Amino acid sequence: MSRTMITRRRFIQGAAALAGAALIPPGIAETIAGLAKKSANDLVELGRTGLRLSRLGFGAGSHSGSVQRSLGHEGFNRLVRHAYDQGITYIDTADGYKTHSWIREAIQGLPREKFFILTKMGGIPEDPAAEIDRFRRELGTDYIDCLLAHCKIHTDWDESHKKLLDAFSEAKQKGIILSHGVSCHSLPALEKAARLDWVDVNLVRVNPQGVRVDAPGEDWNDDSGPEHVPAVLEQLKIMREHGHGIIGMKLIGDGEFTSPEDREKSIRFAMQPGRLDSAVIGFKSIQEIDEAVSRINAALADV
Repeated sequence: MSRTMITRRRFIQGAAALAGAALIPPGIAETIAGLAKKSANDLVELGRTGLRLSRLGFGAGSHSGSVQRSLGHEGFNRLVRHAYDQGITYIDTADGYKTHSWIREAIQGLPREKFFILTKMGGIPEDPAAEIDRFRRELGTDYIDCLLAHCKIHTDWDESHKKLLDAFSEAKQKGIILSHGVSCHSLPALEKAARLDWVDVNLVRVNPQGVRVDAPGEDWNDDSGPEHVPAVLEQLKIMREHGHGIIGMKLIGDGEFTSPEDREKSIRFAMQPGRLDSAVIGFKSIQEIDEAVSRINAALADV
């Protein structure tokens, strides 16, 4: 059998048999242990950034944050705390979601250094640096782990938003933000992002059904389908070649995957080795968090 055809589960099973016979060569035991521990709450490397975040992230932006805000502060706080108890310490938000202050309240009293907070800035503000300072005040933090240019759709987004990109670079030099990047909502924008050295982190719409993934039209909500998925996967490979961090979103099809079979299919697709560093899902209940953790752990056990 080719080595590339051996799954992680079969490798571990075979190694366990060797362990019983005390035949494991030096160093292999550590490899086995590392493989066996893969789970949704692992702290994983984010491309070349040197930063680490939980493999599964808590999304606070379902339907522009309205889903999370509808829980009320008490319900939202309880949900974030439950995610934290499961080891989910990456929190994903944006200025447009109106959940910055909600997150500040939810994580109050918890160690800031345990969290990876990602937020996003839309448009081209008159004073991006002032906006970054506002974000930090609203989030109650001295620094932001990752700041993205939000929802880019045009091929020349880097040129048209140079003022924004320059401000992000300056903030990174000052340690106000630790990494920067982009969330794209069209294939032309994604193709530019994949090759751009300025990008530390890409937030990419990923699912095998092709629901709300990046499509050829320069429209944030262009119709998409499974025929567009290969082009997105090709861009992920290019991002890897450039050392970018890659975070997947829309794993649940923006909430459209109401059948367990669709959710299972999408999560297994996203957890394929080397595809993503991390993935974010917008949650509205403890049950949804527990299900995602369970499905991710099962998927990782089989690759």
